[in-house]
Amino acid sequence: MIRIVAAGLLSCGIALGQSTSPACPPAPSSAASPAQSPANQPTRWLKSLRGKSDVPPASFLPIQFKNPKELGVGKVLVASRGLGDPQFVRTVILLVHYDADGVVGLVLNRRTAVPLSQVLDLKAAKDRSDPVYVGGPVQPAAVFALFQSPAKVEGAENTFGNVYLISAKGLFEKTLSARPDPGVFHVYLGYAGWTQAQLRAEVQLGAWFVFPADAAAVFNSDPGSLWLQMIQQTELKFAKTEPFLEIPRPPS
Repeated sequence: MIRIVAAGLLSCGIALGQSTSPACPPAPSSAASPAQSPANQPTRWLKSLRGKSDVPPASFLPIQFKNPKELGVGKVLVASRGLGDPQFVRTVILLVHYDADGVVGLVLNRRTAVPLSQVLDLKAAKDRSDPVYVGGPVQPAAVFALFQSPAKVEGAENTFGNVYLISAKGLFEKTLSARPDPGVFHVYLGYAGWTQAQLRAEVQLGAWFVFPADAAAVFNSDPGSLWLQMIQQTELKFAKTEPFLEIPRPPS
């Protein structure tokens, strides 16, 4: 049985053997080191575009595309089709921390088959069957939760609107004891991290599309199709703004 107990922490999150969450130190790059992180290597992004699917896109908020000035807490990153890093291919990431010290994000669409009861060594979690998510490749012992609540959640960080980030053991216990609906309470192990300069460069180079904060994306009931739904929104946007692209022809 997997148990996340005092597993040593984690930039903004907390191992459940600890009772408080420290301030975020500088976030690491998209993995433990640049050598391990293909996301730090622009040439890996420039893969051939994969074939498009016929699945119709869902309705999401307007896309802000490749403007790094729009980055910030609450924004949603959608991996481009050309991003070939296996750690981030087809990912949708919510930014939960963004400042000069670094950037932290949680992957929204990598749901596992492992229930909370097998991950959180907490009394309030012993009968929880809702699955955990892989939040990213950095510090897999880090435990976070995103919770959509109409009331202010004391001790949690307000990510956007009525969505809160939970990372302290006591708050996990308190929240789980209230038996939150799994549809508005997701738990993540690990996170993705960048420096501000690194993420801005990745956005400018086309690795990521930037979407506004959107609870419908964060708590999507079908995370397996979330990336496809959102990437098709970018393609529809391009089709509307650039409907007649000239295709280069080889010389005769």
